[in-house]
Amino acid sequence: MTDTAAEEDKDPDIELFVKHPWRLTLSSCVFTGWERWREHRKLSLLSAPLMILWLKGVVFNVTTVDLKRKPADLHNLAPGTHPPFLTFQGEVLTDVNKVEEYLEEMLAPPKYPKLAAKNRESNANKRPDNNRALETSLEKALAKLDEYLLSPTADEVQNGRHSGDGESKRKYLDGDELTLADCNLLPKLHVVKVVTKKYRNYDIPSEFKGLWRYLGNSYSRDEFTNTCAADVEIELAYKDVAKRLGK
Repeated sequence: MTDTAAEEDKDPDIELFVKHPWRLTLSSCVFTGWERWREHRKLSLLSAPLMILWLKGVVFNVTTVDLKRKPADLHNLAPGTHPPFLTFQGEVLTDVNKVEEYLEEMLAPPKYPKLAAKNRESNANKRPDNNRALETSLEKALAKLDEYLLSPTADEVQNGRHSGDGESKRKYLDGDELTLADCNLLPKLHVVKVVTKKYRNYDIPSEFKGLWRYLGNSYSRDEFTNTCAADVEIELAYKDVAKRLGK
């Protein structure tokens, strides 16, 4: 292999910066020390980018930063910015909500798999009005999500995977593979599930079988379970919020 070909075959230089005083390198093949990393991290905001990078099969670094002793080089890299944020080939990306589309654009086929949803409706849960609906009328929002998961997509029908009658059996929002839509929704849905159970003793109704099938399929994927925040971290993060709402 020539030097040029070897250079082109390399993954881009990607680094995630999060709060904590130590560093761990993650591989796309073997996540050495992942359990130790999970015990210490605060990565709720970075769950979606981590899922995307894992699904893309990209080698990347995670750097943890002690904000009490923030190094000068980090200050020069992103002045006025606190973790979490991401750098891609030296470019600093601080808006986590926009990182997903950026990674999809930059890590494109044929080298990396395409994660964009084929069906426009699969991304509906990314809209701010849907997020507000989730906060103010949780069960109504969950019912809409359940209905969507049970309804065949246009892509399923057009490609002959579904006759158009009866329930869809697809695993995820857009089909049988995880997409950007799932990377965006699943971390939020997991937080809702954990927080409502902990502070309101609320369980997602069992009749939402499409939603439970979706969660079951998602929890079987390492790309999701190993990138979402641990339950105890979520509970601690929302403890004060739950206390204020309970007054």
